[in-house]
Amino acid sequence: MSDHAEVMKGIHQYPGIRYPVLTPNLQGFHHAVAAGATEISVFGAASESFSKMNINCSIEESMRKFEEVIKSASQMNIPARGYVSCALGCPYEGSIMPQKVTEQVSKRLYGMGCYEIALGDTTGVGTPGSMKRMLESVMKEIPPAALAVHCHDTYGQALANILTALQMGINVVDSSVSGLGGCPYAKGASGNVATEDLIYMLHGLGVDTGVNLCKVMEAGDFICKAVNKTTNSKVAQASFNA
Repeated sequence: MSDHAEVMKGIHQYPGIRYPVLTPNLQGFHHAVAAGATEISVFGAASESFSKMNINCSIEESMRKFEEVIKSASQMNIPARGYVSCALGCPYEGSIMPQKVTEQVSKRLYGMGCYEIALGDTTGVGTPGSMKRMLESVMKEIPPAALAVHCHDTYGQALANILTALQMGINVVDSSVSGLGGCPYAKGASGNVATEDLIYMLHGLGVDTGVNLCKVMEAGDFICKAVNKTTNSKVAQASFNA
């Protein structure tokens, strides 16, 4: 996040499009606002070990920091989104109980004022079964309209997990072009689900996303060449090799 100010200054912001910035603490929040952020995101974890590795504090300490950030954002009419890492498993602690995801993190972030809670399968170990159980727990406290899913594709389960979430009433899904990304504290974890693959599935379900799949593939090809990486998108691979 050291270069987020340069990124914000380097992009052309279009009206009606949100450009959220991750803000782990109050200092980061003020830096983000100074750089032009119009939405912020706090990122906690349902795993004590992962929280300490990722943001260098316990779950309880992170909640206190997030409360300060969200309160400041509210005073400035800046929307705040909450992320919950390791919602389906942790690289250090293994399985995570759905009740912990719900009570210790998600419910509290929503209560602080986050308009949406993104539930993340950081290591990509989740399956449709564990996704269903976790969402059933969280949805007892938070309405589906205020939830999103953030699935990594390490074990090839991302689209299946997303479909499960969609069938349960979730209509917001995080993704990344070409499936790029990952987490330095989740060894072996792949990037987020590829935007190209997600759009292909949604269009196949008859969902009008308003997104041009060809344009996304072009953007993915450009990015992969720029960073010298091979796309993780199955749709892009099949299309370019056809």
